Amino acid sequence: MPPDTSYVIAAVLVAAAVTWGLRALPFAALTPLRESGTVQYLSTRMPAGVMVILVVYCLHDLPVTEARAAAPLAALAVTSGLHLWRRNALLSILGGTTVHVILASTVFAR
Repeated sequence: MPPDTSYVIAAVLVAAAVTWGLRALPFAALTPLRESGTVQYLSTRMPAGVMVILVVYCLHDLPVTEARAAAPLAALAVTSGLHLWRRNALLSILGGTTVHVILASTVFAR
Protein backbone atom coordinates (compact mmCIF):
# COMPACT_ATOMS: atom_id res chain seq x y z
CA MET A 1 0.00 0.00 0.00
CA PRO A 2 1.64 3.30 -1.08
CA PRO A 3 2.01 6.07 1.51
CA ASP A 4 -0.52 8.87 1.63
CA THR A 5 0.33 11.88 -0.59
CA SER A 6 0.09 14.33 2.32
CA TYR A 7 2.52 12.16 4.32
CA VAL A 8 5.07 12.21 1.47
CA ILE A 9 4.71 15.98 1.03
CA ALA A 10 5.14 16.51 4.79
CA ALA A 11 8.22 14.28 4.85
CA VAL A 12 9.79 16.15 1.93
CA LEU A 13 9.03 19.54 3.54
CA VAL A 14 10.51 18.44 6.88
CA ALA A 15 13.63 17.08 5.16
CA ALA A 16 13.99 20.32 3.17
CA ALA A 17 13.57 22.45 6.30
CA VAL A 18 16.14 20.43 8.24
CA THR A 19 18.59 20.56 5.33
CA TRP A 20 18.14 24.32 4.94
CA GLY A 21 18.52 24.85 8.68
CA LEU A 22 21.69 22.79 8.89
CA ARG A 23 23.21 24.69 5.98
CA ALA A 24 22.19 28.12 7.35
CA LEU A 25 23.27 27.45 10.95
CA PRO A 26 27.04 27.84 10.41
CA PHE A 27 26.53 31.22 8.74
CA ALA A 28 24.28 32.42 11.54
CA ALA A 29 26.78 31.23 14.16
CA LEU A 30 29.73 32.77 12.31
CA THR A 31 28.35 36.30 12.17
CA PRO A 32 29.02 37.18 15.83
CA LEU A 33 32.33 35.31 15.79
CA ARG A 34 33.78 37.45 12.99
CA GLU A 35 34.37 40.29 15.46
CA SER A 36 36.06 38.06 18.04
CA GLY A 37 39.73 38.76 18.64
CA THR A 38 40.36 35.09 19.39
CA VAL A 39 38.88 33.96 16.07
CA GLN A 40 40.91 36.58 14.19
CA TYR A 41 44.09 35.41 15.95
CA LEU A 42 43.33 31.76 15.19
CA SER A 43 42.59 32.53 11.53
CA THR A 44 46.11 33.88 11.11
CA ARG A 45 47.89 31.20 13.17
CA MET A 46 45.94 27.99 12.45
CA PRO A 47 47.15 27.24 8.91
CA ALA A 48 50.80 27.14 9.97
CA GLY A 49 49.94 25.20 13.11
CA VAL A 50 47.98 22.61 11.18
CA MET A 51 50.84 22.18 8.70
CA VAL A 52 53.34 21.68 11.54
CA ILE A 53 51.10 19.03 13.10
CA LEU A 54 50.74 17.25 9.74
CA VAL A 55 54.51 17.26 9.13
CA VAL A 56 55.25 15.93 12.62
CA TYR A 57 52.57 13.25 12.27
CA CYS A 58 53.82 12.13 8.84
CA LEU A 59 57.49 12.04 9.80
CA HIS A 60 57.36 10.90 13.44
CA ASP A 61 58.41 7.27 12.77
CA LEU A 62 60.47 7.89 9.68
CA PRO A 63 63.72 5.93 9.98
CA VAL A 64 66.15 8.68 8.96
CA THR A 65 69.05 6.24 8.90
CA GLU A 66 67.49 4.17 6.11
CA ALA A 67 67.60 5.04 2.42
CA ARG A 68 63.80 5.00 2.07
CA ALA A 69 63.64 8.12 4.26
CA ALA A 70 65.23 10.16 1.47
CA ALA A 71 62.05 10.48 -0.59
CA PRO A 72 59.86 12.12 2.07
CA LEU A 73 62.74 14.26 3.34
CA ALA A 74 63.54 15.46 -0.18
CA ALA A 75 59.86 16.18 -0.76
CA LEU A 76 59.74 18.15 2.49
CA ALA A 77 62.80 20.15 1.44
CA VAL A 78 61.33 20.88 -2.00
CA THR A 79 57.97 21.86 -0.52
CA SER A 80 59.60 24.18 2.02
CA GLY A 81 61.97 25.67 -0.53
CA LEU A 82 59.24 26.31 -3.09
CA HIS A 83 57.03 27.91 -0.48
CA LEU A 84 59.79 30.17 0.82
CA TRP A 85 60.71 31.13 -2.73
CA ARG A 86 57.30 31.64 -4.36
CA ARG A 87 54.85 31.88 -1.41
CA ASN A 88 52.35 29.81 -3.38
CA ALA A 89 50.75 26.94 -1.46
CA LEU A 90 49.48 25.15 -4.56
CA LEU A 91 52.88 25.22 -6.25
CA SER A 92 54.58 24.04 -3.05
CA ILE A 93 52.19 21.14 -2.53
CA LEU A 94 52.32 20.04 -6.16
CA GLY A 95 56.11 20.31 -6.30
CA GLY A 96 56.65 18.36 -3.09
CA THR A 97 54.13 15.71 -4.05
CA THR A 98 55.70 15.30 -7.48
CA VAL A 99 59.18 14.89 -6.01
CA HIS A 100 57.94 12.36 -3.47
CA VAL A 101 56.03 10.29 -6.01
CA ILE A 102 58.94 10.23 -8.46
CA LEU A 103 61.52 9.31 -5.82
CA ALA A 104 59.33 6.78 -4.01
CA SER A 105 58.27 5.01 -7.20
CA THR A 106 61.63 4.95 -8.99
CA VAL A 107 64.80 5.63 -7.05
CA PHE A 108 63.74 4.40 -3.62
CA ALA A 109 61.17 1.78 -4.64
CA ARG A 110 61.25 -1.26 -2.40
